Amino acid sequence: MINVQNYRKIKESLPFHVKLVAVSKTKPIEDILALYHEGQRLFGENKAQELIAKYEALPQDIKWHFIGHLQSNKIKYIAPFVSLIHSIDSLKLLQEVNKQAMKNDRIIPCLLQFHIALEETKFGFSIEECEAMLADPALQELKNIVLVGVMGMATFTDDEELIRGEFIRLKKYFDQLKSNHFLHNPDFKEISMGMTDDYAIAMEEGSTLIRIGSAIFGTRINS
Repeated sequence: MINVQNYRKIKESLPFHVKLVAVSKTKPIEDILALYHEGQRLFGENKAQELIAKYEALPQDIKWHFIGHLQSNKIKYIAPFVSLIHSIDSLKLLQEVNKQAMKNDRIIPCLLQFHIALEETKFGFSIEECEAMLADPALQELKNIVLVGVMGMATFTDDEELIRGEFIRLKKYFDQLKSNHFLHNPDFKEISMGMTDDYAIAMEEGSTLIRIGSAIFGTRINS
């Protein structure tokens, strides 16, 4: 059940530089429309098929963020319209995004996903892998993508100090990449970290994009 009051409270609490991505995965069209009528325009989905169906059914000024693990064979379906991909974790994936963006005459913004959590099931680069990719000449050939920042998911735990440490590490990675590769690139500015249970900590540690679902839409119907 959607909680508009919660949504308003969260929005009012955000500093000017932090944007809210309303995570609408598994949620019905009418719930998304209710938030849309509150002024929300950034929505996040983690499955390509569901994202396409919602894109086609909802107002065209919505900016759709893909926040889940992305399979190469699904990129072609979201490339015509996706506003930001949060989950790039390989050069191969970037090359496919670039290829599909080119076909659609678009430049697609992307975030580099880092593995910062204790869980093995989480995806993402290590800092060494990411540095190696950014130094790869093959990356320079990709003219239809733009790297705009980093993303990470903290360990699912009640240990706030652990969570804070993971967010601090992601901010450190962002600063390192900015200094080494994007110093004169104003596009590289986003840090996507923080969800319903930990977004307050994430904002304290430098997040610019928070991804909130259950605090607004209620408990997930399924994963």
